[in-house]
Amino acid sequence: YFADGIKALRRTGEIERDAVMATLQYRPSNDWTSTLDLFHTKADQEDTANQFEVNLSGYNGGFDPVPVMVNPQVNADGTFTGGTAMNVYPLVRGMYRKREDKIDAFGWANDFNVGLARVKADIGWSRAEREELLLENNTQQIPRPQLDNLGLAYNSNGFSWLVPGRDYSNPETLFLTNTIYGSGYGKVPRIEDELKTYTLAAALPAPQFASGFLSDIDVGLNYADREKQKTQPEGNINLGPQGDIAIARDLQYRPVNLGFAGMGYIPSWNVPAAVARYMSFEPVDNLSYLIPKAWTVDEKLTTGYIKGNIDTEWGSVGVRGNIGVQIQHADQSSRANFWDSTQPAGSEVQPYENGKTYTDYLPSMNLAFLFAHDQTLRLALARQVARPRVDQLRASLEFGVDTSTGRPGASGGNPELDPWRANAFDISYEKYFGTKAYVAAAYFYKDLRSYIYTQTNDNFDFSAFVADYVPGPNEPPTQTTGNFTAPYNGEGGKLQGIELSASLPLDMLWAPLEGFGILASASFTDSDIEILDPESANSVGSDPISLPGLSDEVYNFTAYYERSGFEARVSQRKRSDFIGEIGNFDGNRTLRYVVGEDQLDAQISYSFGEASSLAGLTLLFEASNLTNSPYQTYAGTKDRPLEYIEWGRTYLVGVNYKF
Repeated sequence: YFADGIKALRRTGEIERDAVMATLQYRPSNDWTSTLDLFHTKADQEDTANQFEVNLSGYNGGFDPVPVMVNPQVNADGTFTGGTAMNVYPLVRGMYRKREDKIDAFGWANDFNVGLARVKADIGWSRAEREELLLENNTQQIPRPQLDNLGLAYNSNGFSWLVPGRDYSNPETLFLTNTIYGSGYGKVPRIEDELKTYTLAAALPAPQFASGFLSDIDVGLNYADREKQKTQPEGNINLGPQGDIAIARDLQYRPVNLGFAGMGYIPSWNVPAAVARYMSFEPVDNLSYLIPKAWTVDEKLTTGYIKGNIDTEWGSVGVRGNIGVQIQHADQSSRANFWDSTQPAGSEVQPYENGKTYTDYLPSMNLAFLFAHDQTLRLALARQVARPRVDQLRASLEFGVDTSTGRPGASGGNPELDPWRANAFDISYEKYFGTKAYVAAAYFYKDLRSYIYTQTNDNFDFSAFVADYVPGPNEPPTQTTGNFTAPYNGEGGKLQGIELSASLPLDMLWAPLEGFGILASASFTDSDIEILDPESANSVGSDPISLPGLSDEVYNFTAYYERSGFEARVSQRKRSDFIGEIGNFDGNRTLRYVVGEDQLDAQISYSFGEASSLAGLTLLFEASNLTNSPYQTYAGTKDRPLEYIEWGRTYLVGVNYKF
């Protein structure tokens, strides 16, 4: 196993977030309360990754002598662990990102008493907008080629080392030029997500024949209308008329230290200013490979429900809970354009729209049995659904016909996806000691009837796509079925696990420890579901893998002190390895093995009491990731590292005031 490149980088930046909210309540009578909630938030994020990067695939721009690997070191698993890469042509790059997020929302809720019924009418609206600017500058030493020899040492539990022979710390020797990766590239993604909701619900007295079993009945109707749009113009960042040029000192920042990877210092600079002064960037969205990156998805969900609330006794055992059913109707659709190279020149951009409607019936029952000595047994049965991610429902696709075989093929989204569906069973036992201490054990089981993962359909019907295609001279007849790689629904499989948890104030063991306590939980999950992901084969392999996001083991532990307004907590969370979804260079999601996290956080606060002139004031200090736990990914086995990232520690100082 051998990766085709390596890079070391340091990312710096800042985030500014502002928010405002308001609530207005009007109560003209005891039978009507009207509440209006308004919310606005805006976040600006700006950062630059300064990186040293080397292509190890044997490509150095086509210069002589060609790259070779000298004294390669390979472990027993056949994984490359070190050596010397000769005749490579490194780059020093500046990768700039600016992101602006804005969310506006309002909700208007009205509660009425109508006779013995309680009625609620609610409408809501929200819109989230995201605009990004992604710019890259590529520099190399010139005159071409300035080839180098690079010492490599891969580390599966720390930073790998890449030690160049040349000095890359002087910005006057690095030029914006047409490097082996071009002079630069940029993207301008934009996302708009709008949601409108309407709810009408009522709580009614239980009918006489059920009054001994049910306390009341809830009925309601919810409607949600969501539309999400994405566009992503892109383009090369080209050199201006001045040609190759070193970036001026007035655009330079302090050098960046990559010593953690064996490098030393490299320059850093104001990337957008360099683009403005020396380069041109004119993003477009009408090129063949950009057409699929724009799409719109619409979701309309109508949910009706009836639920009986239980509050009774079976002998000496109290019984609480509910039983009911939801009926959910989904109407999902998506529209986009795709590039069809089989069409005449000027007509390659073709519209495509698809979708699906379906209805789910979702019964559920939740019961809590209250036994003597503060013991509770909980039991739940339900049919559950979870919606697909919106990007999985996109209609956009990349389409083509293999002129050597006549077989069509495509990759993209799937507007005909069903949701995740499962029959779920949960049971738990809880024992309480006073008001704070408890121990609990829970078991859950999910019979997955459908789930979602990326796969290749070898017999997709492309009849609508090739209906007007006329094969060229010497081309075979065009087939109507071919390969389509997209999210699809899998069927069958189980997911089960147990969770143990406890809360213990330590003064129960020894009175002088008043205020001290611990919280702990552990969960263990098992699944027999295996999937294939052809788009992530280079990182997770071509063999079956487990469902993304599942760790076999997860642990949480908190030690705290709470007394007289003072509170201190130290928390640790730990999880085993799992398969995670990350964003790749194209902005799509790909799968990778992720090393399980082990993170330590702490919090200290003080709230002034009622007798103080500062009553209502709380001072807060938080620290996250105190041990600087790294984020690590790997390809199949841990001796094949893909990423090793240290995000550092995060500190937060806050002031809250209630009045």
